[in-house]
Amino acid sequence: MENQAQSVNIEGRKKIAMTGVESVDAFSENKIVLTVGGQRVTIEGAHLKVLAFSQGSGNFSASGEVGLLRYGASKGSFKNLLK
Repeated sequence: MENQAQSVNIEGRKKIAMTGVESVDAFSENKIVLTVGGQRVTIEGAHLKVLAFSQGSGNFSASGEVGLLRYGASKGSFKNLLK
């Protein structure tokens, strides 16, 4: 799925939707870890909840208070993107 188009949509810091997600590797109320295009993606915040994930289509959605979205290692990250 590495060649699949990827997109991220964050609505009012309360809902996040992504495409191109290969797997949901871990999740808690404060952190969700995904694999997207062969790279780790971390979503951090509060009251996070996975709403939907389809491995077949790669569609993912979650709700909660989104505070940080980080792709891969710190070098290519969007740290504090939503601050």
